[in-house]
Order: sequence, then C-alpha cells, then structure tokens
Amino acid sequence: MKITDLKPEIVWKFFHQVTQVPRPSKKEGKMIQYLESFAKEYKIAIKKDAAGNILMSKPATPGYEKLPVVILQSHMDMVCEKNNGTVHDFDNDPIETIVDGDWLRANGTTLGADNGIGVAAELAILASNDIEHGPIECLFTVDEETGLTGAKALEKGFMTGDILLNLDSEDEGEIFMGCAGGKDTQAVFHCKQRPTNPNMLYFKIDVKGLNGGHSGGEIHKGLGNANKILVRFLYLLNNEADFTLCSIEGGNLRNAIAREAHAVIGLYSEDKEQVRVLLNNYTADIENELKHIDPNVQITMESTDRPELCLSNFDMEKVIWALHACPHGVIGMSHDIEGLVETSTNLASVKMRHEAETEQLIITVGTSQRSSIESCKNMIANQVASVFKLAGAIVTHGDGYPGWAPNPDSKILKVAQDTYKRLFNKDAKIMAIHAGLECGLFLEKYPNLDMISFGPTLRDVHSPNERIEIKTVGLWWTHLLELLKSVPAK
Repeated sequence: MKITDLKPEIVWKFFHQVTQVPRPSKKEGKMIQYLESFAKEYKIAIKKDAAGNILMSKPATPGYEKLPVVILQSHMDMVCEKNNGTVHDFDNDPIETIVDGDWLRANGTTLGADNGIGVAAELAILASNDIEHGPIECLFTVDEETGLTGAKALEKGFMTGDILLNLDSEDEGEIFMGCAGGKDTQAVFHCKQRPTNPNMLYFKIDVKGLNGGHSGGEIHKGLGNANKILVRFLYLLNNEADFTLCSIEGGNLRNAIAREAHAVIGLYSEDKEQVRVLLNNYTADIENELKHIDPNVQITMESTDRPELCLSNFDMEKVIWALHACPHGVIGMSHDIEGLVETSTNLASVKMRHEAETEQLIITVGTSQRSSIESCKNMIANQVASVFKLAGAIVTHGDGYPGWAPNPDSKILKVAQDTYKRLFNKDAKIMAIHAGLECGLFLEKYPNLDMISFGPTLRDVHSPNERIEIKTVGLWWTHLLELLKSVPAK
C-alpha cells in the first residue's frame, strides 16, 4: 500500500504532494512556489507578506454566507533530522514515505507531518467544491520550527477572521486551548588549543541509538539526551584518567532532544584498558536507566587518527563541568492542569568550529526553555545562563515567544466539544500543551481571536521515528469538516 491509497484520499493526495517539496525551516522558497502554483491552478485568492507567510481566501459555500470568517492555520516548514547512514539532502530531495501497518513514516528521516498534514488539510478544503463551510482564510506560516519568525512578523490586518483553528497538534481526540511560551539560551566558549601529544592514543566516543523527540511534547518521557550522556562519561573519565579532549559535538535543533553526540579524546596507552572498563560499566548503568524508554542506546569507543589540536586542560574542564551541570528535562509540573508540564529546559546542541583569526576553538551550546508561566520561563533561562556564566562562557538569550493562556469560555472550544461528542459519541479531552504553538504570537497582533488547536495523532516528531497514525487522519478530518459548518452565525 502507498500513501496515495489511503483514505480520505484528498487529504493524503495533498500530503503526498507536500512531502515532495523540500521545506526546511528558513528555506521555504520551494514550498512558497508550490502554494502559489496551487492557488493559480484552483483559482484561489492569495497574498504573501514580507516574511513569506501565505494567506489564501475562499468564499462561503451557498447557504453558509452568514457564518463568520474562520482562519485555518498551519506552518509550512519542517524539522530536518535523519539517521546516521541515511543519505538525504533536505534542501533538494523529496521525503520517501512508507505505510507501516497502522502508521505512515519516512525512510530514515523526519516525515514532516508536523505540520505538513495541517497544510494538506487546508489545501484539500481549498481545492474541494463539495465541502460545506462559511468564508475561510487559510494561513500558511514560515519558520515555525526555528524561532516562529513567520508568526512574529505577521502584521495586523493581514487576516480578517476572529476564529482561528490551529492544525498543529498531535493527539486525535484532544482539543488544545493553551500552550507554553519559550525562550532560547545560547552559551559560547572561546577555548585555547594546543598541539596533541604524539605519545597518546586517540579514540572517538559515540552516543547513538536514542529515540530523540520533541523537546516540548515529549520532554516528560525521560528520553535519553545524547549530550548529557556523553558529558556525564567525560566527567567520570576526568576523575579517573589523564586525558585530553580534542572535539565534542552533539544534537542539532533547539526543539529536539539530542539523539547523537560524539567526542574525540586522547589517552595514554597504560590507561586504555582502565578506561574501557569504566566505559563498559557506565554503559551498563545507562542501559539500565533507559531500558524502558530508550532501549537501543549505544555508547562506543573506537580508535581514530590523531587530531592536530586539543583543548587546554583549563578550557576542557570548564566545558565538561558546565555541560554536566546544565539542567535538562522537566523542572516543574502545572498546579492548574493535572499532568501538564509547566516548566522545562532542553540541552539541545553542542557545536564547534575553529576560528582562524584568533586560533581559538569556538564551542556553541544551544538550549531552549519552556513554561506556561512567564516568570518561570525567565527563571529557568536565567538558571541555565548562570551555569555557563560561572564557566566563563558568553551567554545570550533569544527574544522568545509568549504562551497562549487558556480561555475556558471560548465559543469555538464549546462548538468543537459539541461536534466531537455528536460525531463520535464520546467526549474530547480539553488540554493545554507544553510545546510551543504560534497562537500566543497571533494574540499579540489579533487580541480578539478565539482559538483552538487540534490534529491527528503523531508520534516521535522532530526525530527520524516521526510517524502519523493513519486512521486518526480520517477522524480528525471528519471533525474538522463538521466544525466548519457548525460555527455559530454572526
């Protein structure tokens, strides 16, 4: 079975088309061209703002002209992650999809159902002539995944509706009415280097096999973080043997839990066996800790060529200590909504580059913080900053984005609840989400918006294990169409 054989056909048809268009965050040009071509083909009114956000408009179907304008919204970019050994150029290659039992996944890469399935649903409604709805506007934003810059740049007056349906949630049967705000914290180390010792042996330590995942939606699961696992071993090693650190890197995106990390170290030959024993014992501990959530974790140590340079001992210890001390994971749970993570932080990435002018090694550490309480978001961002400042790093914060405060009196929420119960004879769960959505930013420019977020079931987004449960797309699509024609008249 192929993706084009799935039901509802029109949604999967457009999702397949979306997967064929490369659309990394900040590189949405090809996706914008695709949307513009779509609008031309189906004779849909379209406009684009300076940031690249697209708005398409469609009038009401006969008999529904008195309904208020409803905005459907999705983001067009996707997280680009792939497995080691997977050959894929996200700038140019289409996503290869695989029907795997009840799920659709990609072949060794992220699938991009976050939020390509929302884009597909909007296109399906715009292209159809047999769906009943009032006047609609379909908003496609850019760069949600790496800073929400499209939503931040959205100008007043670009949209006209007062009801917004965000199609970027990941659990069918759950309707979201609020989300956390977020902030990035970056630390930069300027490290002195020295020539490596020709009398040492050199080894590459790899942490791999982890699931990774969304640093908002899955932070509560206790998934392994490759950066933390690697630096925890280096801290132990520093207490047991005389070694040098030549390089250290791990993770990639601020909103993904690091799946892989590696370091190159130098050891004296007499310490080699002792270090292997230390690593074997450490690996056993990690496997035991993660056996229920990340059972495929691997930590390996293999011989490698001698690098030219290594960090000074002083800088090596500063980097190791700071990364080991940096918090990661859930910081606090909500007291308002049972089971909701209130505050968290993600040690997302460690990247390095050589600066030729100063002959220094620049190590950049990327982290992200989230909270549904603004003061707690700033608190954990400052706590992370303090760790790195104590180690002598230069620390900066991103602008961040606001949370979306729940509105239990929302009219569209009530309609969504009623339609779900009528369709499926069961209650939808009303939730807030720890992941960031663009809704909080929309409220800054459009304070009168009445919003909810809902979607089909996705798992392991922001990782190559990302997948979408096929049957839930039909359920979500049915609910969406019923909701569009049930919006109360103006």
